Amino acid sequence: MNRKSAEFSVSSMVGALFLIVILGLPAPAQTPDQHNSDQQNTPPPPAAQQQGSDQQQGSAQQPSSSQSGNQEATPEEATPRHRTKPKEFKNWNFNAGGGANVDSGPTKKFVIGGGGVFGGGVARNLNKYFGFRLDVLFNNLPLRNTAFLLAQAPGGNNHVYTATLDPIINIPATRLWSGYVVFGPSYLHRSGKLDSSTAVPGSACNAFWDWWGRCFAGSLPVGIDFLRSSQNQFGYNVGGGVARKVYNNVEIYAEFRLIHGDHNNITTDVRPITLGVRW
Repeated sequence: MNRKSAEFSVSSMVGALFLIVILGLPAPAQTPDQHNSDQQNTPPPPAAQQQGSDQQQGSAQQPSSSQSGNQEATPEEATPRHRTKPKEFKNWNFNAGGGANVDSGPTKKFVIGGGGVFGGGVARNLNKYFGFRLDVLFNNLPLRNTAFLLAQAPGGNNHVYTATLDPIINIPATRLWSGYVVFGPSYLHRSGKLDSSTAVPGSACNAFWDWWGRCFAGSLPVGIDFLRSSQNQFGYNVGGGVARKVYNNVEIYAEFRLIHGDHNNITTDVRPITLGVRW
């Protein structure tokens, strides 16, 4: 009985020691290669797979979003640009032309109509409809035979230089046709010369000598060359014209003016009709 108890006690102790040894041993360490292979072979959980796919989609979309961000318009490009309206007028216009004069007024008594007219001008336009225009004209005023009879002269010449500074009102009608109106002050310098005269100095003046401007106190002056005339007059002018565009900014125009000058009750009236070119 004692022998069996002793054997049981010994075997129990050996088993207990064996369990202690087994439980006390540490778990075998895994090598890095085995750890990586285990991780590669082990399928990730569903949540991890979803997160990975989302990251891949995000990384795939990031270049496109960054590219679209780079292509995004700057504030200047995003704001609609103000389109400059094409200019409908030129700041400066020039004109030159020629024509003939129509006689009228008191001047008609001594001057034949049809004398040549030559001139030119420049206009400064403030907008499409309004500006200012400066013109210089030469009008030939050939004397009538009745004027030579009154002057007792075989012949002579007479002309007037005119300068006008006018507001101009432009009237665009179509793409090709337009009109304009001018009005304002004028300056006239009329001069002439008789070839000779049998009139006697100190004799009474007639209507021609009054208009000629060489009559003093109702008689022809003594010791003064009354064969020559030179007068400065101020007055007004009004007129208008039509123009047609022929090439780019080049136009042909036809114009009619009424020009009047006066000084010491001596008048000059000219009615020039002009054809010319504007550019």
